[in-house]
Amino acid sequence: MSRIGNKPITVPAGVEVKIDGQHITVKGPKGTLERDIHKNMSVTMDGNVITVSRPNDEAENRSLHGLTRTLINNMIEGVLNEYKRALEINGVGYRAQLKGKTLVLTLGYSHPVEMEAPEGITFEVPAPNQIIVKGIDKEQVGQVAAVVRTKRPPEVYRGKGIKYAEEHIRRKEGKAGKK
Repeated sequence: MSRIGNKPITVPAGVEVKIDGQHITVKGPKGTLERDIHKNMSVTMDGNVITVSRPNDEAENRSLHGLTRTLINNMIEGVLNEYKRALEINGVGYRAQLKGKTLVLTLGYSHPVEMEAPEGITFEVPAPNQIIVKGIDKEQVGQVAAVVRTKRPPEVYRGKGIKYAEEHIRRKEGKAGKK
């Protein structure tokens, strides 16, 4: 019994959902998202309520049930309110700046690291040590934020690098603290 998969999705006002077989299109004030769902899942829309159902209780279908419902819900949430992922930069001389749609990172390398914003993603730099990745596709926002983080992952001795705003870095003592 999937608790998440059985929850109905209520489509809010201002969001338009089209179900064409296994292809779902969600259109809202922030943009449009499309996705093909797995052939075993069936999605029905009754008024402004969407329900996801599975054909049987096989392991694969049970795992896809909640996933499919969550993906559709994330699409609706994304076109209504954008997703955001905040990153922080720690380190002396480490900073970020925005040149047009290009994110320029100074991370202690011999050269600045430049990242072009993919289609559907925008970068914001409210302060030199903060980056905000925004977009309507939750999966893409998380992936781009992870790629930015890999440019200089946080290190455990001094805490230098790029980390998620809510991430906590477990610190190590180093050689001097071993005595």
